Amino acid sequence: MKPIRRRSLVDTVVDSLQAQIISGAWAVGARIPSEADLVTELGVSRPSVREGVRSLVQLGLLEARQGDGTYVIAKDPTEVALRRTLGVADAGEVMRVRRALDALAAREAAENRSPADLVLLEAALLARRSAARRENAEAFTDHDVAFHLGVVAASHNQLLAALYASFDASLHSVVGGSAPGSMATAGGLDDSHEALFVAIRDQDGDAAQAAALEVIEEVRRVMEG
Repeated sequence: MKPIRRRSLVDTVVDSLQAQIISGAWAVGARIPSEADLVTELGVSRPSVREGVRSLVQLGLLEARQGDGTYVIAKDPTEVALRRTLGVADAGEVMRVRRALDALAAREAAENRSPADLVLLEAALLARRSAARRENAEAFTDHDVAFHLGVVAASHNQLLAALYASFDASLHSVVGGSAPGSMATAGGLDDSHEALFVAIRDQDGDAAQAAALEVIEEVRRVMEG
């Protein structure tokens, strides 16, 4: 048997702080209590609190802003690690993985979507189309990403949703980097996004998967010019 290692105060502080983040008590974007307040609340020394906060900064859950305090920037260290990997990954690899995830999400959304899911998807699709007509790049990007995240949510597959959430930043980058000069004008109106919505609405898994793959092909064509 291996001896049981006694946990340090810093480990306990890290667990306590992370629990606040995971539970939502400290929401993403919120400023955490000051170091002095944490010392009082946790009943530990200032160095232990400081080291615990530093550990969560290194994990990517917190961000220290000079003269403004420390803020929550993420709630899942696994998601942070995956996003960091995506940030340095080859663009072609990212697109191939996204292709597989999109195809799975589309098929499962067609099988599992609810009436409420359809309402949200249609709203995102209409808003995307409106932004394309106005050639509003920022709005187009937001609504395009919302539509794709909505498809994943409609799958009601929690593991898939967690994986796909890590692609949020890359989705914004791909769409935002091309719009409005390309995607917002070329892909915002009568494209395969409409076909994807219809297939999900009609609960046609094969058609939904085919439409999702065509969406990826559209993105690839726009990126390659």
